[in-house]
Amino acid sequence: MKTILVTGSNGLLGQKIIYALLGKSDIRCISTSKGANRMLVKDGYTYESLDISDKQEVANVFAKYKPDAVINTAALTNVDACELRKEEAWKLNVEAVENLIEVCEQYNTHLVHLSTDFVFDGENGPYIETDIPNPQSYYATTKYEAEKRIQQSSLSWSILRTIIIYGVVDDNSRSNVVLWTINSLREKKTINVINDQYRSPTLAEDLADACIQAALRKAKGIFHVSGRETMCILDMVRIVADYFHLDQQYINPISSASLNQPAKRPPVTGFIIQKAEKELDFKPLSFLEGLGIVKRQLMEVGVAL
Repeated sequence: MKTILVTGSNGLLGQKIIYALLGKSDIRCISTSKGANRMLVKDGYTYESLDISDKQEVANVFAKYKPDAVINTAALTNVDACELRKEEAWKLNVEAVENLIEVCEQYNTHLVHLSTDFVFDGENGPYIETDIPNPQSYYATTKYEAEKRIQQSSLSWSILRTIIIYGVVDDNSRSNVVLWTINSLREKKTINVINDQYRSPTLAEDLADACIQAALRKAKGIFHVSGRETMCILDMVRIVADYFHLDQQYINPISSASLNQPAKRPPVTGFIIQKAEKELDFKPLSFLEGLGIVKRQLMEVGVAL
């Protein structure tokens, strides 16, 4: 039986990974996150409270479970927060990864680490794995620095870069572009939506499957893992509004420059995902298929649509 430890399991991707692992009888799943376990299902896995920026806590959990693989989804991912709270961003996105590298080397544990399309400057998207990063924000810088540390280690490792993850967590407490659109338009709130940035939205369940395959196969190297379709964020929001029969008059198109966010965003990313398709058996759903899953899950958590 293989032991897989997941960090950040209270988050959207972390929850999806845990639920996917519950269906595998040959996997012992260790779920970890800061504070209490916020998943509705408490059986079929072991939960440990873990702050990966605390070196001693990390050492203690690894000594207890000696995992074959770790899937690290824990990070400070709010791009503007990273720009404004640089010390915290460095601690969670770089130093914490250094802690994981150290224990993974000690226990010969395969590390699956999540990174981002934001490591690129967005001038030449869509990107393949061998394209040269050029981070434009502090968030992107911390993620790229973590990538470099992993690559320079003696570890067995996979780095999965991804783009705009969407989906529903158990208590519907986490927002993302799809849920933000649904909730805002249902309340008839005007929303400012970027009309000059292009991304490939990624269903959390699809990304979770890729993470698990990377862990089980001990896949080596960098993988680009996202939805197939690259689209303007404005179009993304309009598709969501149309799918859920919401009034588009509350959508206000706005340019990146006029939004005046603290952190700079890459204008055009998107990924070529052929390597993940070949080596991780990655088969992402279309955006519309993903919205179907979101709709079903929102109804399951009691949202009237």
